[in-house]
Amino acid sequence: MYLITLDSETDFDGWRKAARTLALHQVAPTDVTWGVQGQTEPLAPGLSEAPSLPPIETESTFSVPANFIELAHLAILHRDGERFALLYRLLWRLKADHDLLETMSDPDVVQAAAMAGSVHRDAQRMRDLVRFREIGREQKAHYAAWFEPEHHIVQFVAPFFARRYADMPWSILTPDVCAHWDGHAISFTPGISQTEMPAPGRLEETWRRHFRPKALHEDTSKQRRRNLQEGSILEPLLADAERWTGGRISPRPEAVMRRKPATDDLKALREEAAHCRACPLYKDATQTVFGEGPKDATIMLVGEQPGDKEDLAGHPFVGPAGQMLDRALAEAGVDRKKVYVTNAVKHFKFVPRGKIRLHQKPATPEIRACRQWYEREVSAIQPDLIVAMGATAAQSVFGKITPIGKTRGRLIDLPDGRKALVTVHPSYLLRLPDPAAKVLEYQRFVEDLKIAAGLQKKSAHAA
Repeated sequence: MYLITLDSETDFDGWRKAARTLALHQVAPTDVTWGVQGQTEPLAPGLSEAPSLPPIETESTFSVPANFIELAHLAILHRDGERFALLYRLLWRLKADHDLLETMSDPDVVQAAAMAGSVHRDAQRMRDLVRFREIGREQKAHYAAWFEPEHHIVQFVAPFFARRYADMPWSILTPDVCAHWDGHAISFTPGISQTEMPAPGRLEETWRRHFRPKALHEDTSKQRRRNLQEGSILEPLLADAERWTGGRISPRPEAVMRRKPATDDLKALREEAAHCRACPLYKDATQTVFGEGPKDATIMLVGEQPGDKEDLAGHPFVGPAGQMLDRALAEAGVDRKKVYVTNAVKHFKFVPRGKIRLHQKPATPEIRACRQWYEREVSAIQPDLIVAMGATAAQSVFGKITPIGKTRGRLIDLPDGRKALVTVHPSYLLRLPDPAAKVLEYQRFVEDLKIAAGLQKKSAHAA
């Protein structure tokens, strides 16, 4: 018997190296016990470590299908303690039957595929449900979120959040491992124990002890200390967590899986957004202007923010820019009734000039604060294509400042598998003083929308 001790629960490279060594030495799966560093019991009589095996001849080798490696990468993140043995058993059998994975009635294949599927769903759940809340203020702000994964997915999913929120420092707190992004690199710290799970009386204490960025620990300025001491700075995080989980933070991930996320209900989501106080814009705006359109829309159009007309009416794109958008969509061949239309920022930002309210461009903190609504709309609608109209919309869609000129007019792959298209905002066309330039830019805008029309038609045929 051989005992293989891996460095961690997600040590794929260690498992792969050990599995290859064992297979080349013709060690049967029944003769191997797998464990993880720090969790393995002391060696029992008859067990030995794998490194005692004799050296492998350089010409000795074998191959497995590429899809097995992909399957193993996911399945090894499952929480089932038998996953290492299962994957080695599959590897052992693949040496003799290279097409084994095509036999979907095989119990080992079914079990491994089910594990991989469960991990994939949990990773998608993390992408959909993680909501960052601001801690601290302005330049000293950090963003934190709480999540309870079902499997060992935090290190697997963390790069997704680094790409999406590249321009803000964040931490994702979980019982397994905590991920942190400082704008340059991802780092990981130990997870919090069940006894330290965020609760109203100890959220701030937990953050201070474990999850502040290193700079916060080292900064001794009075202003920084004052920021950390003002009230319960993580109460908004708890409020979101309680909302996601039906009023309590459950220690059992499977309990969360059974509940239908609120993001599936657009009506409830719209009502929730009506009471949003995440940034100061709500104080002067007439109302929240939420997105509108069919639940099964294949295309989501994202603008900047509601204008004066939209703020008063409570509906997106009903003013002059909306009228130009409707005309361009019709010329491009996009069925307006089958499109979901929204804005990156849901409140009207303006400067009063007598009786006139002059539009003001949203600032980055306001875009960040409102991004949760955009993400939850995407989760509810599940569009194939997201059209970002203008720089503010592009910043919301991509999670970072994105130049229009370099990205305009072509389909871009998003991390979640959707497509994005960047173009100008119709209000830009209205502001152009040169009539000839306005005609030219309008035609370019229509050409951009024709790309969306083509995708809408393909989706209709597929359906």
